[in-house]
Amino acid sequence: MVSLLVNPDRLEAFTQLAAYPKNRRRSRGEIERVEKSLLANTGLNYQKEIRPWISDEVTLAVTSLDFDRDPVNGVRPGYLLAVKTKDPELAKEFLQASYSEQAISGTFDLVFEQYKGVNLIYKRPLQPALKTSFIATAVVGDFVLFANDPKVLRDAINNVQVADLNLKNSSYYQEALKTIVEPSIGIVYANLPAISAWIANAPAPETPEVEQMLAVALSIRSQGLVAQTALIGVSGEENQAPALASPVGALTYVPKDSILTAAGTDLRQFWTQIETGLEADSPLQQIFYKSLNLLQEPLGIDLATDVFSWVKGEYSLALVANPDGGEPDWIFVAEKNPDADAAIAHLDDLAKEQGYSVGNLPLSDKTVTAWTKLSTTTGKKLDSLARLEATVSGVHTNIDKYEIFATSVEAMAKALQGSEISLVNSKKFQQAISALPTENDGYFYIDWNQSEPILDKKLPLVRIVELAGKPLFKNLRSLTVSSQGSQNAIRRATIFFNLGVR
Repeated sequence: MVSLLVNPDRLEAFTQLAAYPKNRRRSRGEIERVEKSLLANTGLNYQKEIRPWISDEVTLAVTSLDFDRDPVNGVRPGYLLAVKTKDPELAKEFLQASYSEQAISGTFDLVFEQYKGVNLIYKRPLQPALKTSFIATAVVGDFVLFANDPKVLRDAINNVQVADLNLKNSSYYQEALKTIVEPSIGIVYANLPAISAWIANAPAPETPEVEQMLAVALSIRSQGLVAQTALIGVSGEENQAPALASPVGALTYVPKDSILTAAGTDLRQFWTQIETGLEADSPLQQIFYKSLNLLQEPLGIDLATDVFSWVKGEYSLALVANPDGGEPDWIFVAEKNPDADAAIAHLDDLAKEQGYSVGNLPLSDKTVTAWTKLSTTTGKKLDSLARLEATVSGVHTNIDKYEIFATSVEAMAKALQGSEISLVNSKKFQQAISALPTENDGYFYIDWNQSEPILDKKLPLVRIVELAGKPLFKNLRSLTVSSQGSQNAIRRATIFFNLGVR
């Protein structure tokens, strides 16, 4: 369910105010494209037909994965659109005029049905192959309801009249919203296993016994949009306070041109929470494992066992651009502890087992350990001399209380410059965390302009999300996520979408 809790005109006013004067025409054009896309295939014109009577709430929901459960006609999700009206009579006039025009065209027969005191109007296509998005409507109190089938509309009316059936009185929904305290312009509520089935066009979730719910409250800031989230259905401590009051020192070694960065404390505990707190085959766990494989496969190691298990203090992980235009490099910084030296020596041994030579080389004023593989190449000419080439797959070194790992010498050189070019001291990062709570468990930061091509290629799900929220992602500069522990077994986090509306 996605619910907008302000009049759309207020959002338009905000975007116009936030944009520079020279960009306001473009901003207005983007809003018009959103209006058209939301009403695509409905035959409706927002400005002329809906704007005069719409009020301060618009809710769109996928109410069922297969509303008629008939295997003969395939999977048919139920869609419901509920629009609050400031003038019910004007809304009724709009519906009557709209239906009369379509009836005259001869494409539909109109059916009027009384159901539990509500007058339903729906279209019966004269041509069976003809399809439309919303074919059934009703005015109930201050709301105009649209549905893609009369049965969906009847179910919606049942939900209003029987409190135990509707989302508003759901214990999951109420518990999630209790942890979200700031005023919001919108609410998103998702049953994660059902969402996964909906994307796959399946009639039911693969794991119906799994109950994982996500609630998101959206609010506006001068530089963008803030989303407060509450995740229900994960195991763990009933109450867990945030671990940090300021960014970790490990961020000092992350370059300011980082594409994406994750930083926090106790990586071992964080990974344990992912493995045990998220149910197997859940959408969130699939995303985490997919991302993990993209990182560990090129390195030939098991990150959970060989790295995460000993990182109990501060850490930062960053993806940085390759200056030669090749695959991006990784930089990983971990606070050392009594278990670290043995774990690092084990990584050197793993590199040797894979055919790498492990040795020291100077870099700036430091000595770094490099994992190098030698190979010979010859040119295309028969008399070409063979050349010896060295491929470096990883380097690591110790500085202060941290061990720094990088997938190239160039990336390590950037990391060793420290605070001079660090992400944490950059203006763009400080802006990216400005709307987030000071007390948190760390940050996950994405420079969207740099990362978008990479994420679209490596994680197809990102492309789906981007298409669904195209107006938002088109203006996105950066995205930052920060978790705030748990309260009553509900995990909380905040997301800041830094928008380039100016």
